[in-house]
Amino acid sequence: MSTESTAPTPGTVRPGGRTARTRSAVRDAVLTGLAEHGYPGLTVEYVAERSGIHKTTVYRRWGSVEGLVADALDLAGEDAWTPPDTGNLEGDLRALAREVTETFGSASAAAAPTAFIAAAFQSERAAQALRDFYTERFARCETVVHRAVDRGEAPSGTDAAAVVRAVSAPLFFRALITREPIDTPLADQTAAAVAAAVRAGAYLPARR
Repeated sequence: MSTESTAPTPGTVRPGGRTARTRSAVRDAVLTGLAEHGYPGLTVEYVAERSGIHKTTVYRRWGSVEGLVADALDLAGEDAWTPPDTGNLEGDLRALAREVTETFGSASAAAAPTAFIAAAFQSERAAQALRDFYTERFARCETVVHRAVDRGEAPSGTDAAAVVRAVSAPLFFRALITREPIDTPLADQTAAAVAAAVRAGAYLPARR
């Protein structure tokens, strides 16, 4: 194995000299650009102008539109968001489901996150960044299931990862595939169905 160092791919690491203010300004510009123009219409020049960061600096630190999108998702995954703790499993699942409806329930709110998803179909780097973001976000959510097991609301051995994906999957399907509206009653119904399935042992490992 070679021990020679190689230059990192722009937009995949956090250079020590990059200030939080610069990175945040660039991310905001990326989000705005995705919402206004979609991934195909996003350019480094637009991000530079919108963020007030010189184009040369943007190219040097992020390299390309792919790098900008990947880093914007990476930065989103560094937030302090924590899953809800309502005191019971169904309440926690309901809160998670409602967050999905708040994000994708209106055209204005969904513009940027939908553009991120669209970008993942056109760029492998964007796709990997999106996978990493949701893998990390869902991992945080698993604590709601672990707490439910500790409280005796869910059987021991319940697949926490499967549960947190199940409560959002129907909402993502309607919002992104069939393009049907999603709302709070639908979120609550989905949460209730998943909670009932958990209590019935539907998310226990299959017996062979």
